[in-house]
Amino acid sequence: MNAAQETLRSDVEIAELVQAFESCTLPRAEWKHAAHLTVALWYVRRLPRAQATDRLREGIQRYNAAKGNGLAYHETITLAWIAVVARFLTDCDFGQSQAALTQGLLERCGDKLYLQRFYSRAILMSEAARRAWVPPDLAPFESDSPSRE
Repeated sequence: MNAAQETLRSDVEIAELVQAFESCTLPRAEWKHAAHLTVALWYVRRLPRAQATDRLREGIQRYNAAKGNGLAYHETITLAWIAVVARFLTDCDFGQSQAALTQGLLERCGDKLYLQRFYSRAILMSEAARRAWVPPDLAPFESDSPSRE
């Protein structure tokens, strides 16, 4: 099943996913790639980019810690996906429902290997990239640092 097929069916289900993520009640088995992107899109669409970034970063770290997976957080991957989502919103948000926009994001950018358009695997999976933002080495995002507005 690809990320687009995992999408939620309604705006209500998406809101419930975000609430379950924030309260750390989302079952770990449901915290898959599509869910990460769905939550990122929710935040980036509703909040200024810096605030959305902070909220997603802190939420992932809190969720991972609550599920006993505190070392799983990856700063560069988080910031890179924020950049992808922000660019997607700029190109594709015309006021459609959250569910329709989420479906579009997952269809267009939902492949787990999507970030390899911007990063070599060696750079992206490095310990330095896990701990702090590392810029892409293959192709740039819309700006040098996706954590900035």
